[in-house]
Amino acid sequence: MRSPMACLLLVPAAAMLLLPACGGGDPGGGAREEGGVEEPVYGGSVVFGLEAETSGGWCMPEGQLAISGIQVARAVYDTLTAPNAKGEYVPFLAESVEPNDDYTQWSITLRPDVSFHDGSPLTAQVVKNNLDAFLGSYPPREPLLLMFLFKPIEGVEVTGDRTLSISTSIPWPSLPAALYSGGRAGIVAQAQLDDAETCDRELIGTGPFMFDEWTVNDHLSVTRNPDYWQTDSRGNRLPYLDGIEFRPSVDPITMANSVVSGEFDMGYSSGAASTAILEDAEQAGEINLLSSDAFPEVGYTMLNASRAPFDNRDARLAAAYAVDREEFNRIRNQDRFQIASGPFGPGTVGYLKDAGYPGFDLEAARKHAAAYEAATGKPLTFTYTYQNDPETTQTAQLLQDMWGRAGIEVEIAPIEQATLISTAITGDYEAISWRNHGGADPDEQYIWWYGDRLSTSASSKTRRSTHFSTRDDRRPMPSAEVRCTRRSTASSERRPTTSGRIGRSGRSGHNSTSVASRARSCPTEARRSQASPRGSPSPVCGGAGSERHRARRHQLWQASPRVDP
Repeated sequence: MRSPMACLLLVPAAAMLLLPACGGGDPGGGAREEGGVEEPVYGGSVVFGLEAETSGGWCMPEGQLAISGIQVARAVYDTLTAPNAKGEYVPFLAESVEPNDDYTQWSITLRPDVSFHDGSPLTAQVVKNNLDAFLGSYPPREPLLLMFLFKPIEGVEVTGDRTLSISTSIPWPSLPAALYSGGRAGIVAQAQLDDAETCDRELIGTGPFMFDEWTVNDHLSVTRNPDYWQTDSRGNRLPYLDGIEFRPSVDPITMANSVVSGEFDMGYSSGAASTAILEDAEQAGEINLLSSDAFPEVGYTMLNASRAPFDNRDARLAAAYAVDREEFNRIRNQDRFQIASGPFGPGTVGYLKDAGYPGFDLEAARKHAAAYEAATGKPLTFTYTYQNDPETTQTAQLLQDMWGRAGIEVEIAPIEQATLISTAITGDYEAISWRNHGGADPDEQYIWWYGDRLSTSASSKTRRSTHFSTRDDRRPMPSAEVRCTRRSTASSERRPTTSGRIGRSGRSGHNSTSVASRARSCPTEARRSQASPRGSPSPVCGGAGSERHRARRHQLWQASPRVDP
């Protein structure tokens, strides 16, 4: 059996937003503290725009969550660990997570007096059942995504009411990162875990908000959890908001316009066109923008090297040489974003300034395409699968044209976001549009790049993926976050107010997300917390969303070698 391996084709792409949504009060503003920082007040709600619907729902062991799904999940569920302001994975719902000397045995102690939204207590047995469900050993749950990430776990044992131990088959220093899994490993209540019929749509967590209702492709609403365990630096119980209404908005242009018009209190978007809308709105004095280049995501195409045509090296090289990344960045991104050389951005474990990616060479692409045809007796053709939003469709069409110039016939196949994730997990693709980094621990990429044998229904498929990159070190990487708010009339200082908007926008040299918020701003102290989960907007001020996310651990991980497509 071949060992699956991953390689990538990266193009300048959007980074994910991370932003606290803090509670608002009356339009007149909160109490002004010394230093000009407003003290947050309780109350208010926001309408939050999402880039896609999560049609598969939020039964966490079985969830196929992209950024939109993770944002909802983090409002309802907590994870055992989360990255803090230094990027270290630290206890969150857990009180402590301690390894033995060789990282093969982990002892976990849970926070005391934490309850699920249905009133049931958080216990070690419930957490064990969740972990077993992630591993695929807890009927009726049938997981797909996380069972491969958690594969090194040999067993989970309850050792007390709030304590359990995890044993691993190999030294696994990155287990704390896996317990976060980009926000996908939320702990659900026993009642939801055992629900064979509605686990995906009857959400019960320990998070800052409680599930209210979900109308697919319209809205999902959550309300404040009055008994949430986390507090701000003053001891005030979080969250401040009374509620959030999440609304899917697939078109990034519509998302940006909704942010500017006020239809959405918060939202995010990606791509140069939506970025331009938000920047124009800022220049007109309608919104404020605050962006960061820290820990960017890199967009790329994954090639399935376990099946034709990309089980052939000439096919992979032809696809790589045919893409003019400079032209791509100019046409699709208005030269706003940085071209990548590898799948990891600066500041991320695994980043290389020069990953050895081959540059654009149309003649070389044609040569390798001809070599493929000579070896197989077939012209080089493949299907490119991508998320069906308008901006990604334009990207797919441009790539299709570039490959066509090299004599490569490409069919483009749009599918919705949740299906895209399942397709990537099962390896049921030839080439697929992808983004899945944003500062995360590289060990988590095992699911997408290696994975031994990923089962789909009655069959198992071994897949290998090939990554190509499009990064140029002359400019900053895409932004991980942005805030934009309506300018305050009370002060020239920029800050969110009850009439504010926050948005994801990309400035020159980076890419970011537009979010609008009518909620009152959080003081700096309130944005700090014991952990600051990354990868999606935090619905509580304690999320410290603007902080960097780095996996610092003694991981048995070797920096990515030079790419050999």
